[in-house]
Formats: sequence, C-alpha cells, structure tokens
Amino acid sequence: MLRKPLLLTVALLGMVLGAAAQESKVQVIDKVVAVVGKNIILLSDVENQYLQYRMQGDIQGSSKDMHCAIIEELLFQKLMLNQAEMDSLTVSDSEVDAELSRRISELIGRAGSQEKLESIFNKTMAEIKDELRRLVKEKSLQDQVRAGLLKGVVVTPAEVRAYYRNLSPDSIPNVDTQYEIMQIVKRPPISIDEKLEVKDQLYQIRRRILNGESSFSTMAILYSEDPGSSKKGGELGFTGKGELAPEFETVAFNLHEGEISEVVETQFGFHIIQLIERRGDYVNCRHILMTAKVPVEALEKAQHELDSAAALIRNGEMTFEEACKQFSDDDSKTNGGYMLNPITSGYAISLQDIQELENYNGFQEFKNLAFVINRLKEGVVSDPVPMTTTDNKDAFRLVMVKRVIPSHKANLTDDYSLIQSWALNKKNQDVISAWIKNKAKKAFIRIDEDFADCDFQFEWTKK
Repeated sequence: MLRKPLLLTVALLGMVLGAAAQESKVQVIDKVVAVVGKNIILLSDVENQYLQYRMQGDIQGSSKDMHCAIIEELLFQKLMLNQAEMDSLTVSDSEVDAELSRRISELIGRAGSQEKLESIFNKTMAEIKDELRRLVKEKSLQDQVRAGLLKGVVVTPAEVRAYYRNLSPDSIPNVDTQYEIMQIVKRPPISIDEKLEVKDQLYQIRRRILNGESSFSTMAILYSEDPGSSKKGGELGFTGKGELAPEFETVAFNLHEGEISEVVETQFGFHIIQLIERRGDYVNCRHILMTAKVPVEALEKAQHELDSAAALIRNGEMTFEEACKQFSDDDSKTNGGYMLNPITSGYAISLQDIQELENYNGFQEFKNLAFVINRLKEGVVSDPVPMTTTDNKDAFRLVMVKRVIPSHKANLTDDYSLIQSWALNKKNQDVISAWIKNKAKKAFIRIDEDFADCDFQFEWTKK
C-alpha cells in the first residue's frame, strides 16, 4: 500500500526522542501504564510519542484525548506482538541489523552528523541503536501478524457499490483534478558488448569478495545500482516464491547459506546473489545489481523514431492508439498506451498521486511526468521526452493527456478504482477491528488507573 494506514502509526523516532522531553522541560517519572500478556507499555513511550506529535503540529483534541489515542494504538501493537509470540513468528538478526542500519543512516542524514544525532537524542550511538533495535524487531513481527490478518481480503463489485451507497452525501470527498495519460515508449536495445562489459565487472567484484578483499555488503553499498537494497548492503529481506524475477529466484533457492552465485541476468540487469538464510519457501538474499547502459546512438535513434510517430499523429495519418501499436515497446501498448495508476489500479491519476509515486523505488517511469503533463493541453502530443523505465533502463516516450477530469465529488462512474480502494481499506479495518475485539477478550490486559477513564474505541479490559 502506498497510502498511510487508517490506524494511528507510532513513529520509531518518537519512541526514542529523549531530547524532546528536555526541550519541553517535562520531567517524566517512568512507570508501566499498560500490560498486554508479557509486553508492557511505559509512560515514557506515551510521553515521547506525544511530544513528537506536538513538535510536528499533529495534536488534535485535548492532551488527555491524545494520550489516550496513543495508548490505544500501543495496546494494538502489543496485542499483535503477543500474537506473534503465540504463533512463534521470528525475525532474523540479519534482517533487524539491515533495517537498523538503514534507519540509523536516515537519522544521521536528517541530523547532519552522528555527533548531532547523539546530541538530539542525548544518548550515545550505542544507546540509540539498542533502543531502536528492539523497536525494529517488534515492528517486523507486528507487520507479519498484520499481513497474515489481511491475506486474501478482497472486495467484490457489489461490495464497492454498497460501500458507496452507504456513504452520507456530506462525507463523500472531492477528488482532485485527474488525468488519463497515454504514452508511446521506445526502449533502445543494449549491445552485446555493453552486456559483456557489465558481466566482466561483476565477475571482478565476485572474485574480490571470494578472495576476502571486501565483504559482499560493502561491495553492494559501493557498486549496486538497486537503490532500494544497496543502502542495506544489498539485502532484500525474506521473499517467497513468485515474488522475484524467475531467473533470480531459481538461482537463489538453489544456493547454500553464504554461497555466492555466478552472474545472473534478469529483466532488471545483471546480478550476483548471496544467500543469507532460507526458511522453507522463503529466502533472504543479498544481491549486487549492475545494468548495461544504452548507447547514445541507440537513444538518438529512438528519439528520431518517436519524432516520426508524433508527426504522423499530428498530421492525422494515425491515431495515438494506432501509433502505439506500431511504435511502442511498452506493455501499455496492449491497452492503447494508457498508463495505469498503481495506487488505484485505474487509469485516472492526479498530480498528487504522481508526486507520491516519484518518491518510491520501482516507479521510475513517473519521475518528471507531472512537469510534462502540466505543459500539455488535452489531446496534444508531446515531443519525445527522456524517461527511466521500471527496470531502470534509459528510454524515450511520447505523452498525451487523453482526458482531463476536473475536480468533483467522487462517483462510481469516474472514480470506481478509487472508491474500490476505499472500500478495501474499510474492509481491512473491519477485519482488524474484529480481531482486536476477539483477542482483547482472551488476552491478559491491564491499564493503569490514570488512564482507566479513557474513551477507547475498543473494550480492552473486562468490565
């Protein structure tokens, strides 16, 4: 999901923001404010999160109401952690270490330096890591429980229509201006010489690792072109069968722990793979990805071909759809060139959606798209513009705004995919709420008397 979850999310940073308490002159005498099974909630956890929200300007309602809301979210998290323990769910040290390293790097980047980060937290780096390590591990276990609860949850067309009919007219939100965008993409081929050069580079890196000159994770940080995993030493985390490129998966599932593969080619480029751990139908791997670059001459040829296609469309000799079938190298040619909105799975997309997608790995084709469509009128074909494809290759494309849908109240005709996503979120929330009500009846839960009068959404303790 790209949208934020409906339930209040407790940020890791807020859980360890000790310096904020000093800045606000709040002196907290720590104590246990709630217990769920073997797991406790400390007053410091609640206060630190409250201070984080206050610093961000996210306080809604009274201080007591906000404290109660934070406690209820923490109760839910501890209930999931309690379930993870009963289900014997685990998370490997390597997974925790990789995520911890990523988060520490992110925090240092925000602070400006390690020294500034230690000053902000008023803790040593070792103390920050110890506290974050616990939180990272707990969040991973909670995510596994949540994923299990929501596995297989879908909404039917009848449920979508019923969801919309049950919305009160005043609660139906306005939808931002949306665009139906069409594209013709030219993916220039990569020469054999370019591929051989990249393979040779990877074999040299592999030899250096095997000779003990450097570790796999260090070489991944230095050389891997996968932005999502390179910062984590190339680690992908546990993935199941069917989630990876077929060529990658075949090799990964046949490696022994610690073994490094030969060079493997997939649609994304060339890889060397190291198996960290296998658990049944799941593997945790590191990889180093390198891609062969498209020659300048091939890019220029693609640009000229699209210039010709644009001229044919503008002169009325071809429709955009006809030109798409003849010239496009992208999968979207099967539906006339329409771009899919990954957030809603529909064709309509807003500028906000595009800007959100730009910030996620795996959606490179949306980078700079907002700038292009802002300069186009409906039905007008762009000049060829450079782009990066989903598999991280250089390419060119023509873009046309087929239809502009002005801002309006959401309706089933224009916004079915969007309403479907709302209905699914509601169904997911209903599944989670039912689970909480059931588990809260069976679990040992105690809440401190200072918060016993909170107006919680759920009945956490027996009357």
